[in-house]
Amino acid sequence: MKTNSNYPNESSGVTSISRKLRGVIAPLAVACISPLLTISEVNAKANNTKAFVYTEVQTSVPFNKVPWELRNPVISSQPGFQYKTWLSGLGNHSVGGIYAFDTIENAQKYVNDFFPNQAKKQGVAHTTRIFDAVIVEDASRDMGSVDFGGDISKAPNAFVYTEIQVHQPFENVAWQQRNPILKKQPGLLSKTWLSGYKTNTIGGIYAFDTIENAKSFALESFPKAAKELKAAFYTRVFDGKIVKDASRGMRSPYFE
Repeated sequence: MKTNSNYPNESSGVTSISRKLRGVIAPLAVACISPLLTISEVNAKANNTKAFVYTEVQTSVPFNKVPWELRNPVISSQPGFQYKTWLSGLGNHSVGGIYAFDTIENAQKYVNDFFPNQAKKQGVAHTTRIFDAVIVEDASRDMGSVDFGGDISKAPNAFVYTEIQVHQPFENVAWQQRNPILKKQPGLLSKTWLSGYKTNTIGGIYAFDTIENAKSFALESFPKAAKELKAAFYTRVFDGKIVKDASRGMRSPYFE
């Protein structure tokens, strides 16, 4: 399968590959990935997570055309990488992910060196964000976050990413009042709170049981919350089902 020219080639040195060769190489690439983690191992990983990274590439590539089998080993070999959940944009086929890193410094290396260089080679713009994972732990655990050992009842079929354009240190966020309201949201399986590194923006990555419930939250419920803060906001809805295999290959706790 040919590497799509509109998507960052995160697999250094791989510029094209025939369908026949892909059938041989892809299984070998998957074999390079560490085994799936047990729940106890996920909990241990969560204790070492100090930063989350969000990426999204300005491209339109159906996820079944993304050679994730080749990219996963290269991404997972980056310093401090712990795991990744792939993201595929609903309706626009943007490609991205939510990652966990062991330190802020290693997260910075990823977004400042590795990822931009790959995007530049392909001539595509992109978005990256770094979030402080330490400060949001208590709030996220209360929402059953799988990033902090939560055990969801089923694999998500959709993800929602949100970010509000405010400058609010997380210790000043009234998450104790907000979480009970969020827990009543139809179809919500879990949420990981996000606090922007250096920016103190507020956001989250949400897992939903259906795309319909995810869209309802992103289009109806969340805009009301942002309006209360009189702030602009950013929302994205992603297809969770299509990224299941690729994310398992990256040890995503959503698909444990």
